[in-house]
Amino acid sequence: MDAVTLIAFIVAGYAAFVTIAAVLGVVLRAPRPKWLDQISWMLEVLAVVLALGALASWSAGRKPESLSTFLGYVGALVCLMPLALQTMRGDRSTWSSGVIAAAALATGVVAVRVMMVR
Repeated sequence: MDAVTLIAFIVAGYAAFVTIAAVLGVVLRAPRPKWLDQISWMLEVLAVVLALGALASWSAGRKPESLSTFLGYVGALVCLMPLALQTMRGDRSTWSSGVIAAAALATGVVAVRVMMVR
């Protein structure tokens, strides 16, 4: 198991944690807490680390089968969470936690896909 695979598993696990925390907020019908934003940004930091690792392995000679798919996944990995957080910046309602849950789940799925296609 190489380092990028390990980082992808960490990102996927942390994305599951963020998803569960956000869904819990929706179920309890609570306004979105500030700590949910903080752990979501931490997920983004981990996603950037994974993207950099995947790009480094590509530049070191490991060629993906489909370069466009690989680059699309890397781009989506980096863009998903900031877009979700910026669209819900002023809204602290219950459903804004649902948007974060969906973005975190998608980030976890894309992290696994980056690991699979690289």
